[in-house]
Amino acid sequence: MSHSSAPMMPAPNPMKKKVIAALTAAVIGHMGVLWAVSQMKTPELKPIEKDPIQVRFVKLQEAPKPLPPKPKPPEPKKEPPKPKEVKIVDKPLPPPPKKVEKVQQVKKADTPKPAVKPVEAPAKPSPVIAPAVSENKTPAPAPVVKADPPAQPAPVSPPAPRSVSIGGGVSWLKAPKVSFAPGELKSSCSLVIAISANESGKVISAEAKNSSCGPAVNRKVAAAAKRGQLTKYIENGVAYPTRVEQPFDFQLK
Repeated sequence: MSHSSAPMMPAPNPMKKKVIAALTAAVIGHMGVLWAVSQMKTPELKPIEKDPIQVRFVKLQEAPKPLPPKPKPPEPKKEPPKPKEVKIVDKPLPPPPKKVEKVQQVKKADTPKPAVKPVEAPAKPSPVIAPAVSENKTPAPAPVVKADPPAQPAPVSPPAPRSVSIGGGVSWLKAPKVSFAPGELKSSCSLVIAISANESGKVISAEAKNSSCGPAVNRKVAAAAKRGQLTKYIENGVAYPTRVEQPFDFQLK
């Protein structure tokens, strides 16, 4: 019989043997651990006995809606207080006091009883003597009393004059006009005329002052101002006399 020759296997590497042996040991170790774990008895846990939780379902009721407020009844109208009745009692007036009149009782004199005279013989009539008649005297006249004359009212003093200005309080109704003859005005000059007027505006007096003109010019200008007429000066409905000053300025051409 013929023997077939088998191929020769190469000898394993010693390093590989060590690795295989280590893997095998690791697998065997894991298997042992798993087997030991499987053989362990699981501890029995005692169940904890507790009362069952009772759950009670409560049906929630909706809160009732508030009722609308009732309308307040209308307040009764208060009647105005009635006026108290005042009874007027007519009291009788007390009787007027009696006037006590003193009555003087005049005792009547006892009328004398006529005495019974004895009857005498008629006497002779005696002559009648007429009484002397006195002369009539006229009564003396009564003294005449003279009545005092009625007192006359005191004269009303005129209102005090007011110092005003031309154009500010009064104005000219008739302005003074001054004209000079040739050669009368010798140089340019100026002056002020102080004027006094009554309540109706009539000029009463006019005087020159602060004048640089001659006396003749002063007199002529004052006379012209006196012939002028001012308006009335009325204050609070009362006309007052006035005092004004009118300046004049003359330039010689």
